Amino acid sequence: MDKALTNDELAGRLRRFIERMTLEHPAWETVLLAGRVNQYYFTGTMQDGLLVIKNGGKLGYFVRRSYERAREESPLDSIYPMQSYRDVLDVFSGSCGATFVETEIMTVAMLERVKKYLPIDSIGAVDKTVLGVRAVKSPFELALMEGSGRQHFKMATQVIPALLREGMSEVDFVAELTERMLKNGYQGITRFQMFQTEVGIGQVGFGTSSLYPTSFDGPGGSCGISPAVPLIGSRERKLKKGDLVFVDTGFGVYGYHSDKTQVYSFGAKPHDDVVRAHRMCMEIQKRTAALLTPGAQPGDIYQTIIGSLDASFLKNFMGFGARQARFLGHGIGLHVDEPPVIARGFDDPLEADMVIALEPKKGIEGVGMVGVEDTYIVTPDGGRCITGGGADIIEVY
Repeated sequence: MDKALTNDELAGRLRRFIERMTLEHPAWETVLLAGRVNQYYFTGTMQDGLLVIKNGGKLGYFVRRSYERAREESPLDSIYPMQSYRDVLDVFSGSCGATFVETEIMTVAMLERVKKYLPIDSIGAVDKTVLGVRAVKSPFELALMEGSGRQHFKMATQVIPALLREGMSEVDFVAELTERMLKNGYQGITRFQMFQTEVGIGQVGFGTSSLYPTSFDGPGGSCGISPAVPLIGSRERKLKKGDLVFVDTGFGVYGYHSDKTQVYSFGAKPHDDVVRAHRMCMEIQKRTAALLTPGAQPGDIYQTIIGSLDASFLKNFMGFGARQARFLGHGIGLHVDEPPVIARGFDDPLEADMVIALEPKKGIEGVGMVGVEDTYIVTPDGGRCITGGGADIIEVY
């Protein structure tokens, strides 16, 4: 497919955003977007700049660097060079009125600099509204994500088994996996919107490394290189026969991600109880995916699935020990962690063409993390998988 964003695609995104803003914040006058991922969503380029959207549909992208690249990459005409925020007034004169910003992204210092030059009456949060618009993917976005999903499946089933060898460290594996991912179309970065989240390609663990506690809000674990870099993998932990290998990676193409987890058993058959736990996670994923239909409430889906599991299985489900994730899945797109979340308290109904990663997993003491993760598109017939679907533990000899 042609991966270049068109004016029609961008106009549709802007129209949906303005409709949602007017519904949720009827008195809004101006939106200021400082986040580069949101700027990319509305312009097709990712620069150091400020995107201004006015009630009524007028848009201006003010770029500090690189204006030349922005003009080359974006189909928009309304791109302007910027030396300071004062330059916005050359295009948008008068008061900004009721102004909405990304409160999760724009720092206090940046906001103060903006307010120094732009006359703002009040400040509101636009984060949830933007993410709500981004949650429903266009055919253009879905095509990119399906392409990512196909490559992700190939990596998990064909490439990774050939990389595993006795004595390699987790870091050795991550290095070789990253190289192969890049050669197979991976964009080189896996983006999270969660504040101060640094993940790399994902989480990788040999044996019980995948149970090691981290600050990351997910089921898996990682020893990491050091306390300063806790999520990449260990230089000391070496692969040995009988190890489970837990590989949870994002795969991004032109900004859009898929998310997939595959577990391997190196040099030996996994024990029967390990296989049973893993297959139970596969069954949970399958039952959850069937509920991903337009109109379904994520909180209800979560309660239905969790309520069907017995107490013995719930122990160390979605984590290990006291560190357990309180969700079954999450939206995905330009970030890996987007709404909607399949968890309690998320009651906005699902819509067709939302994309959700489902990741039921279970920690097994003394062994490691088992379970699956795959990426699904919400359809009237339930979730349609774009990453191959949950699979048995792959044995590698």
